[in-house]
Amino acid sequence: MVSTNYAPEHTGIGPYATQLAEHWAARGADIHVLAGMPHYPSWRLDPDYAGRWRARESRGGVTVHRRRHTVPARQTALRRALFEASLLCHQLAAPPRMPRPHAVVAQLPSLAGAVAAARIAHRHRVPFVPVVQDLMGAAAAQSGISGGDKAAAVAARAERYALGRAALVGVIHDTFRPRVEALGVDPSRIRLVPNWSHVERPSRPRGETRARLGWPEGRQVVLHSGNMGLKQGLEVLVDAARLDPEVDFVLMGDGNQRTALEERARSVPNLRFLPAAETADFPDVLAAADVLAVTQRASVLDMSVPSKLTSYFAAGRPVLASVAAEGGTADEVRRSGAGVLVPPEDPAALLNAVRELAADPGAADRLGARGPAYVDERLSRAAGLGRLDDLLAEVLDRGTTVHEGVRRT
Repeated sequence: MVSTNYAPEHTGIGPYATQLAEHWAARGADIHVLAGMPHYPSWRLDPDYAGRWRARESRGGVTVHRRRHTVPARQTALRRALFEASLLCHQLAAPPRMPRPHAVVAQLPSLAGAVAAARIAHRHRVPFVPVVQDLMGAAAAQSGISGGDKAAAVAARAERYALGRAALVGVIHDTFRPRVEALGVDPSRIRLVPNWSHVERPSRPRGETRARLGWPEGRQVVLHSGNMGLKQGLEVLVDAARLDPEVDFVLMGDGNQRTALEERARSVPNLRFLPAAETADFPDVLAAADVLAVTQRASVLDMSVPSKLTSYFAAGRPVLASVAAEGGTADEVRRSGAGVLVPPEDPAALLNAVRELAADPGAADRLGARGPAYVDERLSRAAGLGRLDDLLAEVLDRGTTVHEGVRRT
């Protein structure tokens, strides 16, 4: 498996790659993972890996090969290009030393990982199976980063190269299908493999956790957990907090926009920033909030489903989605029945939804209760991993090589 993000990273794509690799290892497979150095979501190199150019370690029965790369503290098209280029060059120059694999699986993004995985599969003449968690070409064009249009064109070419060499392509949501097909992938080679809820259920009383965090019982707490990047458009939460000092807002996590958000919130006393919770404590912190927020900029064409959403559902609290009405996030919120939708980048609409939930606690509890039920029905870990088992089994049963997959298209 090639996945730039991997444990100990505990948000974003990392947990899915880790749990999948460890699942296959537990079933007796010899799993090797080519990964980057831990850096997400803070976009700062994990101090435990400082000064290391390469590392080989064992985690959960999986052999992890790490390669050094740049870690841009600020996102620009050039810095992101250097990040991807450094990943690709180091991964191709020093591939893992391992027996010949039966298949190569990749998690997209990153672009570098996808291209490196395709090249490794080509070298060994074995099937290449990418799983599309997001598409960088579309994301770059919508990111607001300077040079985004040029970056999008380069990213799309890299995605076309990698996906065109796949035996089968997994996508985590149906909204990706048109984009993947537009990159030249035959529809018959696309398989739906939704993500799962990768966190445990809450285990402590809400009141106990709220008291420990200093959240008064009499105040409504709106929590956003996860990456603080450009795509999320978290300014809407800062501005909503400014509109009503009686509602508390909490931004938990890190990202390249955290400093700018802290500056914007300097005069907003009812907005707090917290570091990411420890893995064991994370479900209880989510469950202690009154409302769990997911936000995106209005310009974002939302195809993916943020990893935080599956965790939110498991926490049993109502989800408030400030996102475009058409897209993966809105689809999942509607399908789950576990939350409400408001227009993106509209702090007044977001605040009105928070007030309506506060005014009817029973309705809010009913919305929240639908989240765990939806997880049990559609987003269980066993179901998610089973779908990826089926994807890999289909490829291996076909005996399809990279070259055969290309010829079929």
